[in-house]
Amino acid sequence: MQTEIKLLDVVALTEDLPDKKVYRGQVGTIVELLAEGVFLVEFSDNQGHTYAMLSLKSEQLMVLYDEPIELQVA
Repeated sequence: MQTEIKLLDVVALTEDLPDKKVYRGQVGTIVELLAEGVFLVEFSDNQGHTYAMLSLKSEQLMVLYDEPIELQVA
């Protein structure tokens, strides 16, 4: 299921970026739409301290959901 990524969506990184010190599965928030398919993502710890702020492509992200999603069958 592919969904459009929007401002303030909670996302997970889908690949390791060791040069940026972030890894697959780490959770961030979309804080700015930079261009078509490019987003500024803020990664912060449980105390709210930002540890990374990265420009990432939609292919590097997966939107996370905390509520049921209605799937539409074509």
